[in-house]
Amino acid sequence: MKAINRRPVTVTWLTAGYCTHPEWVTIRGGSRRNVRFPAGFAVIEHPERGILLFDTGYASRFFDAAAGWPYWIYREMTPVFFEERQSAASQLLDKFGKRAEEIRTVIVSHFHADHIAGLRDFPEAAFYCFRSAYEAIRGKRGWSALRAGFLPDLMPSDFAERAVLLEGSGDSWQPLPDDLPFSTGCDLFGDGSVVAVDVSGHAAGQMGVFMTTEEGELFLCADAVWSSRAYRERRPPHPAASIIMSSRSDYRTSFEKLCQLHEDRPNLRIMPSHCREYGVPAGKEENG
Repeated sequence: MKAINRRPVTVTWLTAGYCTHPEWVTIRGGSRRNVRFPAGFAVIEHPERGILLFDTGYASRFFDAAAGWPYWIYREMTPVFFEERQSAASQLLDKFGKRAEEIRTVIVSHFHADHIAGLRDFPEAAFYCFRSAYEAIRGKRGWSALRAGFLPDLMPSDFAERAVLLEGSGDSWQPLPDDLPFSTGCDLFGDGSVVAVDVSGHAAGQMGVFMTTEEGELFLCADAVWSSRAYRERRPPHPAASIIMSSRSDYRTSFEKLCQLHEDRPNLRIMPSHCREYGVPAGKEENG
């Protein structure tokens, strides 16, 4: 079986707060109870680039960004529970001894609030994302922003100047092993350490990344599914979930690719950003 990545990295999975929502919306046959969905993010230790982030989870400014009309609807639909000590910036300092100003790279899977709320904490970072993801939210405010799951006040004022916008094709895109459901991947840093693919549908231009660690191959699939049970048992979300999707057909395609990836490479660990198997922060709400 051909390797996906040429250079190993170290990955630590952390959570920055959580929201609650009825489970049945996120997986066919799920409970009607509200359950916790952790806002996961990854700390990637690269041998040359130092510490990188994949998303940020929630941050305290989420509550201000979601205070006005119509953005408070977002907060009402998915109540958020967060403490400052859970922020990506706080955990980097506490667990890795790194100040937020020292972080030079943040990979943005997509622009939903639970993935970008901490971006403004990293004033020196370049932001890697697919151009299609950025174009889908650029300039949006009000209802159009809310429909895209986007809170504009979470964006750094100089995001465009610091963004590394990845095109859908070009020299950085390389063929992937034949047994993968993705034909090509974008080598983010040119060394084979982090290879990105498009898993659009939940959000336009959503990015997933392949990496290899000492424990084996890993795929961070963002919100292509909300739980590992979904791809293991081939249980897609309820049709009600489509209200927040950028494209139902793209979602179905990405979902099927994840299911196929799990079948073809069962030892490859697929990690959804909100999967409760990888840790649920303690909080006031009862876990379902």
